[in-house]
Amino acid sequence: MKDHLLRVATRDGTLRAAAAVTTDLVEAIRQRQGTDPTATVALGRLVSGAAVMGSLLKGDQRLALMVEGNGPLQKLHAETNATGQLRGSVKEPLSGIAPTAEGFDVPAAVGRAGFLHVVKDLGLKEPYRGMVQLYSSEIAEDLAYYLTSSEQIPSTVALGVYLEEEGRVAAAGGLLVQAMPEGEEALVSLLEERLITLPPLTAMLRAEQGPEQILQLLFEGIPLGTPEMTPLEFRCTCSRPQVQSMLKALGLEELEAIAQKEETTTVTCEFCKERYSFTGKQLNLLLDALKSTNKGPQ
Repeated sequence: MKDHLLRVATRDGTLRAAAAVTTDLVEAIRQRQGTDPTATVALGRLVSGAAVMGSLLKGDQRLALMVEGNGPLQKLHAETNATGQLRGSVKEPLSGIAPTAEGFDVPAAVGRAGFLHVVKDLGLKEPYRGMVQLYSSEIAEDLAYYLTSSEQIPSTVALGVYLEEEGRVAAAGGLLVQAMPEGEEALVSLLEERLITLPPLTAMLRAEQGPEQILQLLFEGIPLGTPEMTPLEFRCTCSRPQVQSMLKALGLEELEAIAQKEETTTVTCEFCKERYSFTGKQLNLLLDALKSTNKGPQ
């Protein structure tokens, strides 16, 4: 089953939902980040959360989710755009927390205290920035808490990552259900009851029940509008010119110190782990360009 997202709304506008399968992209991120199993599950949940929240984006809009906690992972980061291109990273990929018979202790890996940051680039002058304290460090509950408390949209979020014994991602996905203003309370209650009785998200995905089947089960007997599908994939936006701009942003003093210190300087992208190397000569050219910019017209 290829990674994709399906978004749908009830015909009366009472509810909207998005369901996604993210198995391949979470596995791609696991391989790049070198995460241990518990870190894989935590980061996979955040990436899957970004995927379903990205269903609300349009055009060139972008969304970034960051979880900063006092656990061993320290910081998790996921980004998406309206066309379903996602990437993710974790500051410390090895949590050191082994799974138990009960599953993965994601809250211990994330940390019980910390913050969820949400940044939306909606094409305005400045990006929208929101922040809440971590509610439970279970990722799904934290995202639902943020949407309900900060954006004032009652929301339910389900996220899942299932690993094979060797740590490879066998199934991953997400589900987002939101109640719109003036929604019918009885319908919202019905959906909440159905969500409780549905099998775990990863169990449905492993049984080849994709977003289409999941939403059919959830909204059985409820008239829906036309569903919209978006393919999902891992895609990093880093580039050499982007890294050059980042180096120039360090300023003359720091860039000069780097140029003099090493014969070759290598910058590694935190998301895709692509390595960009610069010789001393190339750094000096950047310095000359920076000096020219700072000097300005005479």
